[in-house]
Amino acid sequence: MTKTLLAIALSGLALAGCSSSDTDASDTASPSPATTVVASHYPVQFLVEQVGGDLVDVETLTAPGTEPHDLELTPQQVGEVQEASAVFYIGEFQPAVDDAVAEASGTAIDLSAGLPLLEGGDHEHAEGEEHAEGEEHSGVDPHVWLDPVLMQQMATTVADTLAETDPDNAQTFQDNAAALTEELATLNTEWEQGTTTCEIKTMVVSHEAFGYLANQYGFEQKGIAGLTPETEPSAAAIAELADFVKNNGITTVYTETLVDPAVAETVAAEAGVQTAVLDPLEGPPAQGDYLSAMRDNLDTVMAGQNCS
Repeated sequence: MTKTLLAIALSGLALAGCSSSDTDASDTASPSPATTVVASHYPVQFLVEQVGGDLVDVETLTAPGTEPHDLELTPQQVGEVQEASAVFYIGEFQPAVDDAVAEASGTAIDLSAGLPLLEGGDHEHAEGEEHAEGEEHSGVDPHVWLDPVLMQQMATTVADTLAETDPDNAQTFQDNAAALTEELATLNTEWEQGTTTCEIKTMVVSHEAFGYLANQYGFEQKGIAGLTPETEPSAAAIAELADFVKNNGITTVYTETLVDPAVAETVAAEAGVQTAVLDPLEGPPAQGDYLSAMRDNLDTVMAGQNCS
């Protein structure tokens, strides 16, 4: 009898040990893998990372330091686009991306779709000015991310798309988008308050990337180049731009990241004015993120446009 009771007791301990071990294994199980999505370039990457958080793994097609307009995709990147659960991009900004998403098997979302898009201004060439290969004189301006109000709408689109891709985490995506939208609304208010008293209403920029920003805050932009920065103006065009700067009381010509500043610096030198860097955020900023870079841009514009 005693031996029988001892055997039963030992058997019970063994079962308890197995049960405890199974429970521990369940408690320490790895979380579900993040959903892999593709973003075309930095501002899209920023939106997806902010809304998706740790629940998404974002592959960005445009490497830091790369001028994004003329991006060429590798076969591996084309494969990533075709296989991703979702692809987020801005239509008519990067032709190689437009072509790749046409073959995507997953969800492809043009974040500019449905937004109030601007037509790019016809970039007039002075006599003798060279035309970049493939340059267009007009078309839709794709630089929508430089308007914080439009960024709010795009954040909502990202959340809705991720929620469809991963319904179990839909509420998290919506909460993250709401938090980001609030930050973007604050940024918009700062821009509105900072630019209400600007004395100079024309911004002379390296290329016409700032149409949405100008439209939102009461400026006009005059680009040295058009919607893409490849145009190489002639000496006559540079002289014409310098005269425009001098005759309109402009004190600053804006250079930008990722684009050679030489032409803008020449225009500024001939006009006798200063230059300042205005970031079109086509690539990641050197430090900080979209929000901090846009605040740096605000400081630059307030100084360059004589805003009190």
